Amino acid sequence: QVQLVESGGGLVLPGGSLRLSCAASGSIFNIDHMAWYRQAPGKQREYVAAISPAGTTNVADSVKGRFAISTDNAKNTVWLQMNSLKPEDTAVYYCKMLMYDHKNIPYDDWGQGTQVTVSS
Repeated sequence: QVQLVESGGGLVLPGGSLRLSCAASGSIFNIDHMAWYRQAPGKQREYVAAISPAGTTNVADSVKGRFAISTDNAKNTVWLQMNSLKPEDTAVYYCKMLMYDHKNIPYDDWGQGTQVTVSS
């Protein structure tokens, strides 16, 4: 069983920065794509950014130029660097990893979420 543990959320002033991390542990066979999503109160969960095994990144238009996604060499941890934060970035942020189990069957695994609040 694989666990995703997120950290780095908190309260930040508008214009500030935060760095979220998400580490996978447990019976890891293969991790494919990693991604971040967020969900604001009363809204649906939305895509934020993703990174492929080859290191190709993609970010949503709403955060382009402000947020960046990266991963470590072991590919078990994914980060989300968030700069120039705005009040509308306030949400619970979730990491998601596309995994392959011991039978090479793909499945999505989600973190528990970390709260990011941007407010003065």
